[in-house]
Amino acid sequence: MSSSRLAEQRREVIEIARRMTSDRLVVGTSGNVSVRSGDLVAVTPSGVDYDKLTVADIPLVDLTGEVVEGDLKPTSELPMHLTAYQRHDAGAVVHTHSLHATALSLLRNDVPAVHYQLADFGGTVQVAEYATFGSDQLAETMSKALEGRTGCILRNHGTITIGASLSQAYNRARQLEWLCELWLTASRAGEPSLLSDAELARCAELFAGYGQK
Repeated sequence: MSSSRLAEQRREVIEIARRMTSDRLVVGTSGNVSVRSGDLVAVTPSGVDYDKLTVADIPLVDLTGEVVEGDLKPTSELPMHLTAYQRHDAGAVVHTHSLHATALSLLRNDVPAVHYQLADFGGTVQVAEYATFGSDQLAETMSKALEGRTGCILRNHGTITIGASLSQAYNRARQLEWLCELWLTASRAGEPSLLSDAELARCAELFAGYGQK
């Protein structure tokens, strides 16, 4: 991987981290972002204001978590990111503390099929059991909920979404938050009407050919 390509991806990490704040998916320095380049991962550092980040501030780690470039310590949630790369074929990972998704995690074990957009996640999105932030146990519970999906919710915590690119992973993070807000809004007024499993499966097939190839 060329140094110019790595620098470009580190800049993209900063851009997406700042967008999380402006889109109100995180508050302060919470949440984290990473993207894989071969055997290296560019990831947000721990506890640094996103507005102050420079390219040199973005650590590069290998797939075991060893820092190979950069002076700052990687995010405390690195175990989740590495697990997503090692077990779920992620190209990029976005972790948010979004309000509505976290609220839903206090009430349910999944995101109900309120909209066909769930098909982009491979079906109904699961809520992972709670575990302490930054722990290997959290990475394990996340991995279980992420099986066969492109996103999940972490109970009492936030969300994880993956994609082939950072832009795809981030768009999924925004969509997941919207889906949770939709369910919470509708459920306040009554019992929401849900799509069938068969319809979600049909939409998932359609999503496979969606967009420009």
